Amino acid sequence: MDLFGFYLPTRLFFGNGAIKKLARARLPQGRGLIITGGTSTTRLGYVAKVQAVLAEAGHETLVYDKVQPNPTIEGVRACAALCRAEDIAFVVGLGGGSSIDTAKAVAIMATNEGDWWDHVHGGTGGGQRIRKDGLPLVAIPTTAGTGTEADPFTVITNGEEKIGDGDEKCFPTLSIVDPDFMMSVPPHLTAYQGFDAFFHAAEGYLATVATPISEMFSLKAVELIARSLPVAVREGSNAQARAEVALANTLAGFVETLSSCTSEHSIEHALSAYHPTLPHGAGLIMISRAYWSRFTEQAGDRMVALARAMGRTDAGTPADFLDALADLQQQCAVHQLRLSDYGVQPDEFGKIADNALDTMGGLFRLDPRPLTREDIVAILADSYQ
Repeated sequence: MDLFGFYLPTRLFFGNGAIKKLARARLPQGRGLIITGGTSTTRLGYVAKVQAVLAEAGHETLVYDKVQPNPTIEGVRACAALCRAEDIAFVVGLGGGSSIDTAKAVAIMATNEGDWWDHVHGGTGGGQRIRKDGLPLVAIPTTAGTGTEADPFTVITNGEEKIGDGDEKCFPTLSIVDPDFMMSVPPHLTAYQGFDAFFHAAEGYLATVATPISEMFSLKAVELIARSLPVAVREGSNAQARAEVALANTLAGFVETLSSCTSEHSIEHALSAYHPTLPHGAGLIMISRAYWSRFTEQAGDRMVALARAMGRTDAGTPADFLDALADLQQQCAVHQLRLSDYGVQPDEFGKIADNALDTMGGLFRLDPRPLTREDIVAILADSYQ
C-alpha cells in the first residue's frame, strides 16, 4: 500500500445548536472581528447570535460585512487593514465559502508582512511561504457547499485570476457546523452549493492522490448528497435533509484536505473568473458530464463505485455514473442551466483554457489522464448551450 498521511488540526463541532459551543471556546482575550458578506447573515439574525454567544464568553466584536460572492484581493486587503488598525485578537468567518475564505486570508495577512497574493501559487502569485501563524480563526458556515471549514484552502480573485490556494497555517482553529444556520438557503443556491460539495468528494475520489481515508469520506459524502440534496432543494425546511447535506459538505472538506480536487475545478474557476455572476456550483454542473466522460477508460472502476454510492447498486459501467449524475441534476432542477445565460461565448473557450492551465495548472497533474488545451476547449464546447 502506498504511503499516505493524515493531518487535520481543526477542532470541529457539528449538529443542531452547535453554535452554543462557541461560548466555551478557547479564544485569546481581546476583540474579535466577524467577517461576513451581503445582508442575509444580518437579516436572518446570525450575526447577532454569534455576537451574543461571544459576548457571553467576554468577547467584544466588530463586524466587517462587505465580502463579495467571489471574494477579491481588494476586499482581503481592506479587511486585513481593519484587523491591524483595531488590534483584533481573532477572526470569525460567518457565511458561505466567500466569507470564510476571506477570513482565512485576512488571518494570515494580519500577522505576516506583505500581501496575500505574495503567497499564492499560480498565475501572478508570488509563491512565497507563509512564515507566521495567522490569527486564530473560527469558521461558521451558513451554506453547505465549499467544505472550507474542514480544509486549509481559500479561493480569492485578483482581476481575471481566480485561484484556490492555501497552507497548513490556513486551517480554521475551530469550526462550528450548525445546520440551523442553513435552513433559509433558497432552492437554487442549495442545489448549486450541494453540487460543489458533491464534486469536491467525487473529484477527490477520482484524483490520483486519493488515499484509503479520503476514499471513505468521498463515498459517504456522495451517498449523503445523492440521497438528501433533492429533498433539501424541494423541502428547504426538512431538517434531516439539511443536516445530511451539511455533513456531506464537511466530509467533502476532509476529502479536499486528504486528497484533492481535479481539473474540473480549474476549468470552472477560469469560467467564473471571466464571468463573476456565474455561481461556482452552477458552472461545475454545466461542465460536469463532458468533463467526466473524458475519463471513462482510465477511471471506469472508480466511476462505477461512485454510481453505487449514489444508489445504483447494480452499476457496472462508467455510463451508470454519468446517468446517475444526470438524474441527480434533474431531481435538483438544475439540468437546464446554460453557459450562454451567464454571458459565456464560444470565442472565449481558448482563453478560458489558457487561464485554467496558468492559474490552477497543478490540478491537471492529478487527473487520471492528462488533459490538453484542446481537451479543455472540447469540454467547454460540449457543455455549451
